[in-house]
Amino acid sequence: MAVTQQLARIPAEYLASCRQSADASPDGDPLWDPPSADVLDLDWAPVLLERVCELGGLDDVRSEALRQALDGESDIDLDFLNAHPHGIGPFGPDPTALSAAQVARVADLLGQIDFPALLAALPTDEAEAASLIGNGADKIVGGPRVYLLRHFDAMREFYRGAAHRELLVVLWWD
Repeated sequence: MAVTQQLARIPAEYLASCRQSADASPDGDPLWDPPSADVLDLDWAPVLLERVCELGGLDDVRSEALRQALDGESDIDLDFLNAHPHGIGPFGPDPTALSAAQVARVADLLGQIDFPALLAALPTDEAEAASLIGNGADKIVGGPRVYLLRHFDAMREFYRGAAHRELLVVLWWD
């Protein structure tokens, strides 16, 4: 089983309900099951996306927004989502989240990133570009450009939808 990054966009009320369920359950089950339409699997793209942005010279403000979009923040208490035996992210770091206000800011800044231009800053040869990106980019079937553009676009749309609906985003590795 591959461990990949997961994101869920949820209302604050859903998170509160999960917290109450965990508190009421003898084994701490939060009954975490966000709708599949509101879950995004970023696969192993996060570190590669960050690397392309670094290589392309993305400015600090948008780089920080990308970091938040991929790493979340620890401001929201999610310990109840990581308690054994019902932890949602048993194979990676503790789950993190972004508030609705943070999601709105991240969505706005992700919308300002010209990811195709960042990809264009890479060498035109796919093998050379993959080598420069590193982190297993050379193993991506078809090369890293299409894979990374697809994942960046999916992430940007995911955050745009979350911001439009004023939702939180929870992030974890599973």
